[in-house]
Amino acid sequence: MQLIVHGRNVEVTDWIREYVNKKVGRLERYLNQVSEARIELSHNATRAADDRFTAQLTIWANGNILRAEESTADIVVSIDAVVDKMSRQIRRFKGRRYQSRRRQSAAAAVNAEAQLTTALVEDLGGEEDEEMGNIIRRKEFLLQPMDEEEALAQMELLGHDFFIYYDVDAKGVNVVYRRRDGQFGLLQPRVG
Repeated sequence: MQLIVHGRNVEVTDWIREYVNKKVGRLERYLNQVSEARIELSHNATRAADDRFTAQLTIWANGNILRAEESTADIVVSIDAVVDKMSRQIRRFKGRRYQSRRRQSAAAAVNAEAQLTTALVEDLGGEEDEEMGNIIRRKEFLLQPMDEEEALAQMELLGHDFFIYYDVDAKGVNVVYRRRDGQFGLLQPRVG
């Protein structure tokens, strides 16, 4: 596992780096597919002394992203709290059962669709990375084949308000999102 420790308004000393390495290294026992872990430590000048030091831990494991964040009055306590929160998320993550056969066939369909799109763009003489309007950032990511429940769980694990995924049942790209009333919505795009 590759561990990256980054400090923002915090000096990352060798002692802190070793402490983080020891604490985050323990998580690898629970989830052995971890390829990379990144922890960002920051100091915020807030009025509330209880939220001055923030630790955000992001783990990439077998195509999935797990993220946890905790803020306390002490940097060491923040590190301990974020590692504890991540271990609970890993237990929830491992508790879900995946239907590997459906996921593998859906992944093959996604790869075939991506190759077809690339071939069409090349045939039409266009470029995929063309600058457009006011787009200031582009992000490319691999769509994970899953069902609605898995997408909601992944969205919760990331702490995001939306999540894009390849629906194995509908055989298409869908988006789940959190509504303002706390409920969830599902966007199912159709070509018309």
